[in-house]
Amino acid sequence: MLWANINLLFWVSLVPFATGWMGQNHFAAVPTALYGVALLMPALAWHVLQRVIIRTQGSEGALARAVGHDVKGKVSPVLYVAGILLAFVDARIACAIYLLVALLWLIPDPRIERMVRRP
Repeated sequence: MLWANINLLFWVSLVPFATGWMGQNHFAAVPTALYGVALLMPALAWHVLQRVIIRTQGSEGALARAVGHDVKGKVSPVLYVAGILLAFVDARIACAIYLLVALLWLIPDPRIERMVRRP
């Protein structure tokens, strides 16, 4: 579990670099695509960390019940890949997709709320 967490933290630490490079290059195709990769990798690492925790707690653990089918967690990497590919077509489309994913995660997850309220 520790290694999965370290993996997540490593990928998250690269986001500021990718953000800065994209901003300095005025949303050019390659920096915008790299920014998408810098967002995709923590999303994948988060999925790995969830799986490791669920495997440790068991399929009847609190996290497994709270996560359920995890639609947002499965849709986000797909959207990131689409953004990475579309960065070479139009960086504005890619940035809009990255923003869409951020907005998806901004909405509180009712599954987690229900699990926290349970006695």
